[in-house]
Amino acid sequence: MWSRIKTYLLLAAVGGAAYFLLSHHVIFFGEDANIIKNIYLLKKSKPDLHYTFYSLHQKKPDVVMKIAPLRENGIGDLLVQLGLLSEQEKSRLENLYR
Repeated sequence: MWSRIKTYLLLAAVGGAAYFLLSHHVIFFGEDANIIKNIYLLKKSKPDLHYTFYSLHQKKPDVVMKIAPLRENGIGDLLVQLGLLSEQEKSRLENLYR
């Protein structure tokens, strides 16, 4: 009985982790060794595996804004929050790549 409960709990945990990865972008930013402080999450508009893990390391904001799934899910706001982009530049890039 207990082994069956453990099996169900393990399956639920794996399913929850899979759903989390399907529904969020995990964005990495920063050059220092402490990567835990530099992880940001963006909610995806639809569950898929496109750009689930993405690093901003050595990428220019205009290159990042070209990626439609990230742009649609709010990467521009994150770039503004991180100080990599101004609000006016974000609006210009969103209109350019729309």
